[in-house]
Formats: sequence, structure tokens, C-alpha cells
Amino acid sequence: MSSPPAHRYGRIATLFLTVVLTACASTKASNPQDPFESTNRRINDFNEKVDEKVLRPVAVGYKNHVPSFLRTGVNNFFGNLRDIWSTVNNGLQAKPMETAETGLRVAVNTVFGIYGLFDVATLAGIQRQNADFGQTMGYWGMPPGPYVVLPLLGPSTVRDTAGWTVDNYYDLWRTEVHSLGLRYGGTALRLVDKRAGFVGMDASLNQVALDKYSFVRDAYLQRRLAATRRKTDDKDDGDDGL
Repeated sequence: MSSPPAHRYGRIATLFLTVVLTACASTKASNPQDPFESTNRRINDFNEKVDEKVLRPVAVGYKNHVPSFLRTGVNNFFGNLRDIWSTVNNGLQAKPMETAETGLRVAVNTVFGIYGLFDVATLAGIQRQNADFGQTMGYWGMPPGPYVVLPLLGPSTVRDTAGWTVDNYYDLWRTEVHSLGLRYGGTALRLVDKRAGFVGMDASLNQVALDKYSFVRDAYLQRRLAATRRKTDDKDDGDDGL
């Protein structure tokens, strides 16, 4: 069976455009990095309700009842797939050392780690060099644009949303797994595994953040800015400014 048609991604883009156009009618935001704050907060409230009612309970059950070695294997396997795309993006960023190290990491974990189930590369001192297409666009000078909250996907920027679309389009699990049941089941497992990694942080976040929305927004923007600046350490720090 072939991969999902391109119009699926057109619907994603249409949804995002609808969010942006709706937000343009909102009142002036207090943070210049977040001009769509009013709409973003409403989408964030929706996302939190979905997380509270569906995703978090499933993630807690997964963490409490699935043995840790199995969860580690799941995390390693999908991490190995991400490393393949990181290799491509490091290459697009003209980073030969990072490209070679990430490519070597993929080879070691795929061959000796049984398709990535075991992270042999880290034990051998081959470190992960994460890179995504949002960072690649930032490396070549594209500004991040306004902060946005995407339905079900959470924090992003205009640039990172475009980058996520490309990342998702070329995701090997999507392109190479032709059984719809296996593909969607694996995607759900990856999502639950990722959410399970943050279960322990929920209480702390609620305690330290007077405004959880602002805390998450600022943390996301700072993390992405730092990640992109590490990629562009030979350029002016202001190139990626908001």
C-alpha cells in the first residue's frame, strides 16, 4: 500500500492557516513573540483537556505496567529512526562531523543493536546529534516567526510547523511501514512512550508555574533558540532572533 497522499498534509496546512487567521482577530498580545496569544491559549486549553482525559492516563498505565526494558527498547527503536533523519539534516546544515557521527550511530545501533532496540552506540561513546528541518531552516537564516500552539501537537513556531511537516513527511515509519494497522499502532505507541517520559514532571510544573501557559511557551522558545544557535555558532547570534 502506498504512503498517504499529499493532500493529507494540505489539510494540516489548512488547519494551521485557519488557526493563524482566526488569531489575527484577537486582541493585542502582551508578548511580542506571541501575537496570537488569545487563540493559542484556547488551543492550549483544548490540548490540556485531551491530555488530562486521554493521553496522560494511557501514558501512566504504560509506565506503570509495561516493563522498563520494553519501554527502553521502544524508545531506542524510534530514537534510531529519528537519528536517520538527523543525519540528513546535519548534512543539509553542512556539518560533516555531526553527519558522520550520527550516521555511524545509526549504523552501529541498526546492526549491533538489533534495528535500534539496544543503544549500543551510546555505550560506545557515539553521542546523539539531534537535528530537525526546523533547525535546518534556522541555520540558513529563516527566522522562527510567531509562537503558535497547534491542536493536539502543542508548542511550535511558524518555522517549526513547516519543519515538522517536512519531518513528518519523510518519517521512515510513515513511508516504509505499509500496513495501516502497524503504522498507526506504532505511531500511537511512539506518542504514548514520549508522553510517559514527562509524567513525573507534571506535578512539579503545576507547582512552580504561576501561569503554566507562559512558562511552557517561554521554555519552548528558549530551548529552540538555544538548539538553533548551537547549529549556527559560526554566525551572528542575532540571525535567529525573534
